[in-house]
Amino acid sequence: MNDFMNEKVLPPILKFVNTKAITALRNGMLYTMPFTIVGSIFLLLSNFPVQTVADWVKDSGLGVYFDQAYGASFAIMSIFAVMGIAYSYVKNEGFEGLPAGMIGLVVYLLTMRSTVTDAESGITIGNVIDKSWTSGQGMISAILVGLFVGWGYSWFLKRDIRIKLPEQVPANVANSFTALIPASVLITVAMIVYAIFDIVMKTTVVEWIYDVIQSPMQGVTDSLGGALLLGFSTPFLWFFGEHGSTIVGGIMGPILQANSLANSDILNSGKELTLANGGHIVTQQFYDQFINVTGAGMTIGLVMFMAVLARSAQYRQLGRLSLAPAFFGINEPIVFATPIVMNPIMVIPFILTLVVSSMITYFALYTGLVPLFTAIQVLWTTPPVISGFLISGWQAALLQLIVLTIVFFIYFPFVRKMDRINVAQEQGEAI
Repeated sequence: MNDFMNEKVLPPILKFVNTKAITALRNGMLYTMPFTIVGSIFLLLSNFPVQTVADWVKDSGLGVYFDQAYGASFAIMSIFAVMGIAYSYVKNEGFEGLPAGMIGLVVYLLTMRSTVTDAESGITIGNVIDKSWTSGQGMISAILVGLFVGWGYSWFLKRDIRIKLPEQVPANVANSFTALIPASVLITVAMIVYAIFDIVMKTTVVEWIYDVIQSPMQGVTDSLGGALLLGFSTPFLWFFGEHGSTIVGGIMGPILQANSLANSDILNSGKELTLANGGHIVTQQFYDQFINVTGAGMTIGLVMFMAVLARSAQYRQLGRLSLAPAFFGINEPIVFATPIVMNPIMVIPFILTLVVSSMITYFALYTGLVPLFTAIQVLWTTPPVISGFLISGWQAALLQLIVLTIVFFIYFPFVRKMDRINVAQEQGEAI
């Protein structure tokens, strides 16, 4: 089985995740992280999960300013994404990436209209950037534009199609002229595409991509099957020694972020965040706080057994050393030292915990026992229960506690078996 997976299954998966496009996507999305966290802080302050505090923020008038800070950071996530992806693609090709990031921004703005029509009055306002398309709704467009610009810009530079200046010219000036020909062509192509969509299809590129590509993708990921796929694929890849959290998160992160931002947009429109109003269940918080909380496999239950109940010296010491890091989501020592990687005994609870957690969390959100998550996100190092409270109040915190308790009992018989094996080995060595 191991030979089959390592020779037949994993090579094409790793080949895919290491392609230029996926690498640029994964690295480019990292540039959005600071603005995600900072924007989430202001969104949390504006919508604090304690009602008395939330009422005070609203009555004091501070909520307006918190929303302004959120709107200037988290709400323009697609802009950061398109620039980061184009920049990363070109940088990975060995060229200066900043000009490509700026071209990516221009091309991305060309995918949307520069006018907004008020639904009630019918008045059209020009010379604007519609924030409806700079957050979650424009994420797939941002990804496609970033990859297109990164590839196109690199294509020109690889063939040395650029304006060259003497070596004495400052680098920033030379880079501006280097980008002139690629920018002219890429922006012209984007303008022609915009015109075709506007004249022939009576829509824009970003709207068409959202309707035809992004909405179906969000629908698939937002199903129970999508939740179970996330729960299964992450530990499955980890079992073979690959960083499942990074691989799955890098590929699915943009869609999960789009789901989170869509939920926030529903609230900002004045509607109640419900499934009936288009709310999403499987979001970035779903993945971070109910699949990767305390590390992939939710291994805090395993660590607790080792630290408190283990009889073998190896596990007892490993558990005590790993206890503090586990609360902050760092579990690589446990994954590799237990070991879980290539361990046919421990892979069963390792996968089962996330499948069970995904099912419980999905139905808790589907039935309304826990409110749907908004765009509020916390650092992946935030300890469990605290992170649940911050993203969705006491209900999410309680759900985390329940899930982690169940996880402990899932791990219990398997780690106890491994502990007995270790005890026998240690006694044999002592003899």
